[in-house]
Amino acid sequence: MQQSIERYRRHTKSETSATFRSLEQNMQDLKQEAANMMKKIEVLEAAKRKFLGEGLGSCSVEELLRIEQQLERSISNVRARKLQLFRDQIDQLKEKEKALVDENAKLTENVRLAEKHGMHLQLATKDQNENQPQNCAESSPSSDVVTELFIGLPDTRTKGLSHQV
Repeated sequence: MQQSIERYRRHTKSETSATFRSLEQNMQDLKQEAANMMKKIEVLEAAKRKFLGEGLGSCSVEELLRIEQQLERSISNVRARKLQLFRDQIDQLKEKEKALVDENAKLTENVRLAEKHGMHLQLATKDQNENQPQNCAESSPSSDVVTELFIGLPDTRTKGLSHQV
């Protein structure tokens, strides 16, 4: 029994020390990876500043030419994308125009048919109206209406009327 306990202790010590070494190695790898990432971030930030036109005083002619070429490629990509968006928008507007032209043609045809049919209705209505007596003031669509506008207190209205007479 004592031997089994000793074997267990040796085994757990070796496992614990191996696990500890593995964790320590993993930590070292992570620290190294974090340091590499920080360096990459610094390089990217420096490149970004140069693309924005900041800190160009220390750049060589070759580096400035390389930055200029990269910017020209970027502008070309932006313009190509913008052109594609405009073309897509033009296509959508042409489709909308076609739909509106079609709708206009249908509505024009409907109006033409309604006018043609309306003439028949007007003749029938005219015949009915001739058979019925009408009040001229009510039936005349262009009868004149005289209105006056009075501004002020009610008693000034009557004074204004007496002055006019």
